[in-house]
Amino acid sequence: MRRNSTEAPLRAAGRPPWRPGPLLLLALAAACGGNESDKAQAGSGGGSGFEERAREAGIAFRMEFLPGEQGEKFKVNFYDHGCGVAAADIDGDGDDDLYFLNQLGPNALYRNNGDGTFSDVTATAGPVALDDRICVSAAFGDVDNDGDEDLFVTSTRGGNAFFRNDGTGRFTDATKDAGLSWVGHSQAATFFDADGDGDLDLFLSNTAKWTTETFEPIGRYYTGASTLMQLFDSEVEKNVFYRNNGDGTFSIATVEAGLEGIGWGGDCAAFDYDEDGDQDLIVTNMFGGSVLYRNDGKGRFEDVTEATLGRTPWGAVASRLLDYDGDGRLDLYVVDMHSDMWTGYDYDVSRVEPQRKYEKFFGPYLEDPDFRAQKREEVFAEKARIRYDKTFFGNGLYRNLGGGKFEEASGKTGTETFWPWGMGVGDFDNDGFEDVFLASGMGYPWEFWPNAYLRNNGDGTFTERAKDVGLDPPPGGPLLGLRMKDREATKSSRCVAVADFDGDGRPDFAVNNFNDRAHLYMNRMPRRSWIAFRLEGTACNRDAIGAVVRLRADGRMRIAQVQAAGGYLSQSTKTVHFGLGDAKSVDSCEIRWPSGRVQAVDAPAIGRVHRIVEAKP
Repeated sequence: MRRNSTEAPLRAAGRPPWRPGPLLLLALAAACGGNESDKAQAGSGGGSGFEERAREAGIAFRMEFLPGEQGEKFKVNFYDHGCGVAAADIDGDGDDDLYFLNQLGPNALYRNNGDGTFSDVTATAGPVALDDRICVSAAFGDVDNDGDEDLFVTSTRGGNAFFRNDGTGRFTDATKDAGLSWVGHSQAATFFDADGDGDLDLFLSNTAKWTTETFEPIGRYYTGASTLMQLFDSEVEKNVFYRNNGDGTFSIATVEAGLEGIGWGGDCAAFDYDEDGDQDLIVTNMFGGSVLYRNDGKGRFEDVTEATLGRTPWGAVASRLLDYDGDGRLDLYVVDMHSDMWTGYDYDVSRVEPQRKYEKFFGPYLEDPDFRAQKREEVFAEKARIRYDKTFFGNGLYRNLGGGKFEEASGKTGTETFWPWGMGVGDFDNDGFEDVFLASGMGYPWEFWPNAYLRNNGDGTFTERAKDVGLDPPPGGPLLGLRMKDREATKSSRCVAVADFDGDGRPDFAVNNFNDRAHLYMNRMPRRSWIAFRLEGTACNRDAIGAVVRLRADGRMRIAQVQAAGGYLSQSTKTVHFGLGDAKSVDSCEIRWPSGRVQAVDAPAIGRVHRIVEAKP
C-alpha cells in the first residue's frame, strides 16, 4: 500500500539521517536570504514487453537543448521542460504519423509507411520545421471540417504557428489569416468544441514572462531566468481561448469564456465530467493548483475545482483521462513534477521514496533539525503564493464517483511517482484495464531517474513494472555519453504519444527525450483480444473529439473518449482502442457523440479497427 502524506514516517527505517546536498543548500540560502550502445531492448520473457525500434523504423530525430541554458551553464527555468511529440494521421491513410518538436534545430515530421516504419517528410511537407524559434508543443485538429488534420505549434517567445493541411500531408502557413498569431511563453494547446456548434475551438496555456531581453542570435532565443526565485518574480501570462468562427478563422474570447486562468499554465484536457452534454476543461498549473472549469453549454466556464475535486496538485504538468477501475466512468489522472524539486543536485536519489507525498514543498528538509527549514519554507511559500489549504504535493488520481463528484485516490492506488513529465495511457497488455507510461527524470545536473510504467492490476491499483517490460534502463543505459563539468550527463524523457503504429492491435508509443534521440517503443506483449474505433463526426466536429464509446464484453463495461492533445506537450492517437482480454465477441457498443446523439454499433467484430460515421437523425 502506498502511503499518503499523513501515513508516511518521518524517516524510513534503517536509513541514515537525511542531509541536503551542498549545491541545494547554497541555492536555498540565496533564494531565502540566506558511450551509448543503441541495442534495442525487449521486455523480460522475450515477448512480454516493449522493443525500442526508432532507428530501425527510420526515426533519426534528436531533441537538441540550448547549451547556454541547460548545459554546463544550467539555469532553473522552463527551457529544461524540453519539447513535445504528436501523433496524427496527416494524410488520411489510416495510419498515425509522428511530429517531433525541437529547441535548437528543426522539428521533424515522419510519415507512417503502414508497417511500423517511417519516412522523414519534413522537407516536402511545407514550413513545419520551424527552425527559427524554440518550439514547445503541437496540436493537430480538423479546424475547418474538411477531412484533414491541421496543425498548431506553440513556441517560447518565437511566435506560435498554424498550418492548414491540403489533405495529403502538405501544410501551408496560415497563422495570420486564421487569427492565431501570438507571441509569448506558451506551453500546451488543445482543440475541442467548447460551444457545441460543431467546429473545434482552441485553448492555449501560457506561463509567464520568464525570459530576459537578451537575445542570442545563434540559437535564436531569449535567455531565461537563472533561479527559481527569479521565475516567481516573473509577470504571469494569461491563457488564451480562441473561438472558431466557423470559416476556419478564430477570434480571441478568453475573458468572455472565463478561461484566463492564474498563469503558469501547463497541460489541459477537455471532457464532460458531469455528463451534461458539453465539454468541460481541466488546466494544470506549474506554480499553483490545477483548475477544473465547468462549461455552461455555451462556451462559458466557471471554476468548480474546490467543490468537485477538492485539493489539487500544486505543481502539475500532465493530465489524462482513463477508466482505471473499470466502473464505466472516466477518471482523471494529474501528475505533479514540480513538487519533487526539493532534491539537491548532489542528493543520492537512491534514497528517494517515490511513493511518498510530503505535506510541504521542502519535503525531507523539514525533517532535518540541522537544516532549520521551517523559516525558509515560510519565505518560500509566501514567494510562491502556495495555498496549503487548497493544494497538495504529489500526483492526483481522481476517481469519478458519478454525479459530477470525484475522490482523490493516488495514495491507495499506487499512482504516486517521482519526477513525472508527460503521460501516455493505453491498455498495453490488452487485458481490459488501461495502463500508464510516465516520461520521467531530470537529466544533468541531477542523477538518473527512470521512466515509470504503471501496470493496472485490474483491481483499482497499479504496480510499477518498467524493468519487467524493458523500459528501465533505457537503450544504452542511463548516461548520455556526454560529460558536463565534473559529472556525466544522465538521460531523461519529457513527452509521449501513444498509437498502434504497426496496426497489430497492440498500442505502441513514441517518446521525445531531453537532449537525446527519440525512442519508438513497439509493443511485444502477448497477443490478446482487442477492438478499436476511428470516429467521424457529421453533426459534431469531424474529428469527433469529445465522443465517448461505451462497450460491454464478457459482462464488463468499458469506456473511452476521443481525446485531443494532452498528456503534457503531447498528442496521442484519436483512435479509441479497447483491450478485451480473452473475450471472443462484443456484447454491446454505443457511441455518445458531442452533438448529443447516441448511436448503437451492432456486433462489431473484434481484432480490427472500425470506421464509424456519425449517423444522421
